[in-house]
Amino acid sequence: MNLGFVVLMGIGTVFFGLICLIALSYIMSAICRSTEKKTESAPAAASAAPAAIPNRQAMIAAIAAVIAEEEGADVSGIRILSVKQL
Repeated sequence: MNLGFVVLMGIGTVFFGLICLIALSYIMSAICRSTEKKTESAPAAASAAPAAIPNRQAMIAAIAAVIAEEEGADVSGIRILSVKQL
């Protein structure tokens, strides 16, 4: 085989793959936008009130234990001032 043919086939394959990825991105974007419009029409009252944490102290203790383990510090030296839901 000719070296030029191999180079052109390689470049053609790469660009064909990139064009396919771009097309798939556009298709997925259109699907996401269409499903987003359907979910926006749902009532917003469900997300208005944040969910209460049933066992807040146990959750804070677990978070402090994980931070202490990762930092290599004592749990009593860690003080969590606030917890916010993201």
